[in-house]
Amino acid sequence: MINTDRKSIKTWAADDRPREKMISKGKGTLSNAELIAILIGSGNGELSAVELAREVLNAVGDNLYDLSKLSIDELQQHKGIGEAKAVSIAAALELGRRWSVTSPEQRKSISNSQEAYESFLALIDDPTKEHFMVAYLNRGNKVIKVERISTGGLSGTSADPKVIFKNALLKEATALMVCHNHPSGVPRPSAEDKNLTQNLIAAGKIFDINVLDHLIIGENSYFSFAEHGLMF
Repeated sequence: MINTDRKSIKTWAADDRPREKMISKGKGTLSNAELIAILIGSGNGELSAVELAREVLNAVGDNLYDLSKLSIDELQQHKGIGEAKAVSIAAALELGRRWSVTSPEQRKSISNSQEAYESFLALIDDPTKEHFMVAYLNRGNKVIKVERISTGGLSGTSADPKVIFKNALLKEATALMVCHNHPSGVPRPSAEDKNLTQNLIAAGKIFDINVLDHLIIGENSYFSFAEHGLMF
């Protein structure tokens, strides 16, 4: 049990110190606050590093996705988080995102909407803008390429079926999945989203390329056209 009366991590029992805890018990045993405390290294004189990290997390509802959207200046609004500490937090979150980006190409196949969601989510580096992405698959739904084909502003982005199927033919794909995010955070399909999906399905039939799903990503959730029986 951490004694919060002792603000310096150095005065805590070894099992309560984040670094020692990671070494002795493994990284999976650390809380988000403890991991961030390792990044920032120290508190602010009033709060320990863990308590300061917890304060930062509480400000975003303990949501790492929301934390990743904060700018360096916004992180520095917390007493004890200077530029160096803010950069360390932002860099760690960005490194995690980039690690995720490498995983779609290594994935042997995409067999369901959850796996597709995880692959597409890794490509959304700025959730305040709308991105349109495509996963190109070969027989057996093995991944050829997952890529972002356009990025727009707050109001939307373009998805040109000609570009999508040109790329699919060049990659010799036999199936594909498409995805875009809603900066509003609400993954509710619009009439335009439904029309685009039907147009892509129709075009896919011409090229003998199966359009398996259209995902809309919101904040910590997604909508799958396939799961709702709308891919016809």
